[in-house]
Amino acid sequence: MTSRRDLLKLSALAAATAAMPSLAWAASQSGKVGKAAKPLNILILGGTGFTGPFQVAYALERGHKVTLFNRGKRPSPEWPGEVEQLHGDRNTGDLKSLEGRKWDVCIDNPTSLPFWVRDAGKALKGNIGHYLFISTISVYADGSKPGISEGDALAPYKGKDAMAETQESLRADIEGLYGPLKALSEAEAHKQFGERVTIVRPGYIVGPRDETDRFTYWPHRVAQGGEVLVPGDGKDPVQVIDGRDLGEWMIRLAEARTYGVFNAVGPKDLLPMDAMLQACAKATGGQPTYTHVTPEFLEAQKVEELPIWVSAKSGPYAGYGQVSNARAVAAGLTYRPLDTTITDLMAWFRSQPAERQAKLRAGISREKETELLKAWHAGNG
Repeated sequence: MTSRRDLLKLSALAAATAAMPSLAWAASQSGKVGKAAKPLNILILGGTGFTGPFQVAYALERGHKVTLFNRGKRPSPEWPGEVEQLHGDRNTGDLKSLEGRKWDVCIDNPTSLPFWVRDAGKALKGNIGHYLFISTISVYADGSKPGISEGDALAPYKGKDAMAETQESLRADIEGLYGPLKALSEAEAHKQFGERVTIVRPGYIVGPRDETDRFTYWPHRVAQGGEVLVPGDGKDPVQVIDGRDLGEWMIRLAEARTYGVFNAVGPKDLLPMDAMLQACAKATGGQPTYTHVTPEFLEAQKVEELPIWVSAKSGPYAGYGQVSNARAVAAGLTYRPLDTTITDLMAWFRSQPAERQAKLRAGISREKETELLKAWHAGNG
């Protein structure tokens, strides 16, 4: 569901994010965090994007030593402890600052191209005890069926030489290849680091610091009240995971040396669309009315801007609201209440500059929504 063009655009948006306010630091800690049994020396590739800062904050609270490697293009948050910063550029293969250094764990957050994993493997060869890779549920070849599990077939790359082609086309639009390239990156991780690899496949990541506004659209719209257009009958399940839950769990996976592949989707139990909207209303105090419209109506109106929701009845992504998270839950993935995620997300969003809040980056405008509702009511009495 995400193209290389989308990825580049979202990366550019994230690059403009200001340093994390103290509110988000406080929100990242749902309670007192105890110290880990054994302090680790952790290398995080990236670390200043969406989930990285939550990993850093939690790791420091747990007593670990943290080193970040990135290009140094984004403003660094005010970390709650000492963090070592190394600079380089994986686009150009500049990983010299990693050579000759040893870490217990490497967490690779931003990689979507297999040659990035290859180059990291070469630079870190023999010096990493455990490699954790953030992948995506987009790696699955068939997203249409419910209950997608870690053993299901992955999307194939249909080019001739992914390493060469993706490196040459790094700044081009590699449309439709996000999933296959992530799948190749997973395979490269095993090639470089053997069995000491953890693959984490999230779906939609939400919460404070989410620059995409894909989930934010819904609590923001519900808070405004009035008649809200809702896709489907309200029973279609949706899956979202708080970036803090994801980031903190990855640190715990590192502490436990947990290897394997895990679908990091949430919440723990089935979340129908209407239940998600009810949580939005409860958290924001909004008092809207809801008008459910059919997928067929949206298709006829050429509406493609309603985020998070997918019809569970048909389509290539019909299973995206029902991906199995059983393995991840068994491996210790826990979830904040959805109300908490929504409350903290909206507090963060409302702390952003007025121009940032004025136009959301996902969803439909109020004007478009009004037009669609008028057309729906005209056709349905």
